Amino acid sequence: MLYLSTRGHAERKHFCDILLEGLAPDGGLYLPEHYPQIDDAALTRLRSVLREQGYAELAFQILSLYIDDIPAADLHALCRKTYTAEVFGTPEIVPLRPLEPGLWLEALSNGPTLAFKDMAMQLLGNLFEYELARRGEELNILGATSGDTGSAAEYAMRGKQGVRVFMTSPHGRMSAFQQAQMFSLQDENIHNIAIEGVFDDCQDIVKAVSNDLAFKRQYKIGTVNSINWARLLAQVVYYFAGYLQATTSNDQKVSFTVPSGNFGNVCAGHVARMMGLPIDQLVVATNENDVLDEFFRTGVYRVRSSADTHETSSPSMDISKASNFERFVFDLLGRDGARTQALFGEALAREGRFDLSADPHFAEAASRYGFVSGKSTHADRLATIQDTFKRFGTTIDTHTADGVKVAREHLGAGDAPMIVLETALPIKFAETITEALGHPPERPARFEGIEALPKRVQVMPADVQHIKTFIAQHCDL
Repeated sequence: MLYLSTRGHAERKHFCDILLEGLAPDGGLYLPEHYPQIDDAALTRLRSVLREQGYAELAFQILSLYIDDIPAADLHALCRKTYTAEVFGTPEIVPLRPLEPGLWLEALSNGPTLAFKDMAMQLLGNLFEYELARRGEELNILGATSGDTGSAAEYAMRGKQGVRVFMTSPHGRMSAFQQAQMFSLQDENIHNIAIEGVFDDCQDIVKAVSNDLAFKRQYKIGTVNSINWARLLAQVVYYFAGYLQATTSNDQKVSFTVPSGNFGNVCAGHVARMMGLPIDQLVVATNENDVLDEFFRTGVYRVRSSADTHETSSPSMDISKASNFERFVFDLLGRDGARTQALFGEALAREGRFDLSADPHFAEAASRYGFVSGKSTHADRLATIQDTFKRFGTTIDTHTADGVKVAREHLGAGDAPMIVLETALPIKFAETITEALGHPPERPARFEGIEALPKRVQVMPADVQHIKTFIAQHCDL
């Protein structure tokens, strides 16, 4: 399996090369040359694999379709090492539970940092350590987080041989719990950088550094953000797991609702659907930062400025520039690299927007690719959290509440069961849960008093050169 850039670069690369690289040399994102197809017989086999051998074996079967430069025995061992009941709290790894008729929650937040990002990040940490040892190399990971990616990456990479992490986050814009999870880590290979700005400033810095090819090569810069294909690939697995748990035969379809900011999570659903998984709709649920909802409703993709990016009670979705969206648009436009470059490399830089409303391809976002969308507000979150607790005795976090609210709006669209992807445990957003319910959510014992622990973090301006200097200083020690 070879990988290409969404912006048309001629070079093709193997999985382990793009695992350590991040962005393509032309600034594009990597995708496989084709999506392996899962036919009826293969889906039946995967159904028995999950039932009889478990999630780790399912992950191996899916990943093997995309990774042919890691020996099968080694990849198998990496999957078994990653997806254990000890790490994820349950033998099912991603148990599916009914919420109300036609609506299910897929639990993705039982990992070390209580967020769905652990599902991919734990595998990524093991893949990095494996490949770096095989090459005798080191890697400096530069990342951006709006809340959950950072802690998931740091918990996955802490103590890993050959890996340093430089994680940027928007200063003061994460919940107290999220900040404490990251900033309380004292590991020598973990560096937290709080940027005076919003998440998009952090993401722009990561892309700018990644696009400086000389600096990137000198300091061996990689990424754990969902621009890294390996992370997105790991997320494809739980779409298969959710489908297989919700159905009894392959002629049944399901829909997924996905709380979405950076488009990585739902893009994994797009990949699963392109592989042939019987997905009816992919429902994109946004908060007040509704750049994705606006696109799927109107065809206009309009990036917001930092000043126009709302600070909300579902802060991990406070994103106005969805970096993974480029992968879907590339597929939507018939994999036209030159056109994707014109939109993402030129039009966005020049005008901050592009408009596909008059393009015949735009209608296919819904008709061919199954995408629909909706939006949730703070008042909606509070009402959904209250209703879900009152009627079902279930406490959900703010982002999952956005998903449930939007999912309910699309329940009548077809006969397919609707699976809402849970994004985090409620304790990560205790302030809003308390506002909604009048009492704080349950806190796992291992996180008691985390907010009071000593913090290790550097506050910096939203300036690329500052970050480069900091990386260079800590790599030259």
